[in-house]
Amino acid sequence: MFDVGCLMLDIWFDMEETILLVDDEEGIRKVLGISLADAGYTVLTAENGEKALEIFRQFNPPIVLTDIKMPGMDGIELLKKIKHENAETEVIMITGHGDMDIAIESLKHEASDFITKPVNDDILEFALKRACDKISMQRKLKAHTENLEELVREKSAKVIELERQVAVGQAVEGLSSAMRNIAGDMENGITCFNEMPCFVSIHNHEMKVVATNQLYRKRLGDKVGADSWDIYQGANRNQCPAGVTFKTGTGRRSKETVTYSDGQEAPVIVHTAPIRNSEGDVELVVEISADMTEVKRLQEDLRSTQQKYQQLFDEAPCYISVQDRDFRLVAANRRFKEDFENGTAGSHCYEVYKKLSEPCHACPVAKTFEDGESHDSEMIVTSKRGDQYNVLVRTAPIRNAAGDITQVMEMSTNITEIRRLQDQLSSLGLKISSISHAIKGLLTGLDGGMYLVDSGFAKENMEQIREGWDIVNLMVSRIRSMVLDILYFAKDRNLEWERVDVLSILDDVVLTVEPKMADHHIEFAREFDPSLGEFEADAGVVRSALVNILENAVDACTEDKSGKSYKIGFCVNQDDTHIIFNVYDNGVGMDKETRENLFNLFFSSKGSKGTGLGLFISNKIIRQHGGTITVDSTPGQGSHFCIRVPKILPDSAKR
Repeated sequence: MFDVGCLMLDIWFDMEETILLVDDEEGIRKVLGISLADAGYTVLTAENGEKALEIFRQFNPPIVLTDIKMPGMDGIELLKKIKHENAETEVIMITGHGDMDIAIESLKHEASDFITKPVNDDILEFALKRACDKISMQRKLKAHTENLEELVREKSAKVIELERQVAVGQAVEGLSSAMRNIAGDMENGITCFNEMPCFVSIHNHEMKVVATNQLYRKRLGDKVGADSWDIYQGANRNQCPAGVTFKTGTGRRSKETVTYSDGQEAPVIVHTAPIRNSEGDVELVVEISADMTEVKRLQEDLRSTQQKYQQLFDEAPCYISVQDRDFRLVAANRRFKEDFENGTAGSHCYEVYKKLSEPCHACPVAKTFEDGESHDSEMIVTSKRGDQYNVLVRTAPIRNAAGDITQVMEMSTNITEIRRLQDQLSSLGLKISSISHAIKGLLTGLDGGMYLVDSGFAKENMEQIREGWDIVNLMVSRIRSMVLDILYFAKDRNLEWERVDVLSILDDVVLTVEPKMADHHIEFAREFDPSLGEFEADAGVVRSALVNILENAVDACTEDKSGKSYKIGFCVNQDDTHIIFNVYDNGVGMDKETRENLFNLFFSSKGSKGTGLGLFISNKIIRQHGGTITVDSTPGQGSHFCIRVPKILPDSAKR
């Protein structure tokens, strides 16, 4: 562990395993520093935010572990500065139980996680593993992007080279025209073509070859004095390229097949041009021929390269687009077109990605056009189906032969599921914290009841003993109910079903909830069909589900502050196939959002007083029995829960 005061500039360590630990309490720095060092990390420490920022700028550690509350620069301000200087740094916040709102605020500023004091080693290890996994993912994506950039550069260079080869034909045609201006000594005129990679020959009016360049002589033989059509397969005096030009007086372009001196045949493209005398008559014809075998091979290589490049482009596991300086989409891969728009070419990226009318703020493509460097960014985009995705964006410049940036390639990786998992884990952490606070409150109430019992015994005060014992009974009942809910949530269990009497379950439920209603002066109206008989169920869990729903009705009445008389109705009847339980209350009622989220895990409208487990588990129990729960509620007027449970348990629930 390295302290700032004694850290020497010549100390070297692996920055990939380095953590900067920031806390104003020396004891915490020492204890956590030892724990992190034992786990294999190199630890830098700082006693305040200012010193931490100084160390961070010097060593740029990948992970920072910082307390939130510190004198001077606090943890939130330090987090903002670190993220501004290096967005890839993972920052884990340390907070006390009373700082939950601040901890949640830190997540909005892109903190990767937070842990509470006292720091649990297992929780710390889990948080560090998540941070390391995220860093590893970012590095792999960066390496993948850099490899893709190199591949694009290589293929672009190949395409340029092939284009130059194809352009030879055009150059030959231009040179043929230039031959019309050749005057003077014929031999001097033809030697200027010795370095050209094509066959050059000059023919006279008698249809004889009068001069050739060096490559012609090497591949086709010494044909000076031979017939002009001698090298062409199936040609004669009038059909050979020179003969046609003499006849028409105009240059031409044709595809022919020549026979090399070794007997091999090869396709060529022949360009001819007439050379006129001073009277304007055609005196000579120049032929320039390019062997198409190599051109075809290069064209085939080009097609193969283009096909492989397109396949790589389309099958890449991310969204890839190419944009010009106006942010218009020049090209896009298959995955991009599937999730966004098929007709993307010519559209602006900000229209396709974000449905905006102007470029995005801090656009990474704009930055790459400005400085020629790759840039990273994280943003939220909207698909053509209206789905929103979190994407990690990286850009790369595309340059022309002169080195100028003409386009920018943008690669976006969908990290929606990763962000969703992070949000769920953060929510789970917060809910576990709220459950812990709820248990702490129950234990405090239990301590109070036990104190009254002990004090009553000491004073021989039976009334105080009974009061304390009632509190103990209430707290134990609540603790038991909460623990059973947590256990039921934590572990899937099979139903221990049997044929049970419905009225006997209802009697147990009434005995459980009626005292609580009486304590709050709530009228309890019961109406049970005496012919309910039996049904197949796990009696214990069905009883728990009904108790949860009835206790929720009690809470709805106690939360209402209008001062009216409160009433809960519990009516049970049947039809041919189902037992139907109806629970009514005239309590506080629910709005639309609460109704829609009522049975979601950890959702609670009671703030810190609820865990969000009760109704979630009740719904799970009823559905496990093949039943349903429907809710009708109006704010200020109360709620109606209708629970339908089949009399015969479905086969799927019996396994």
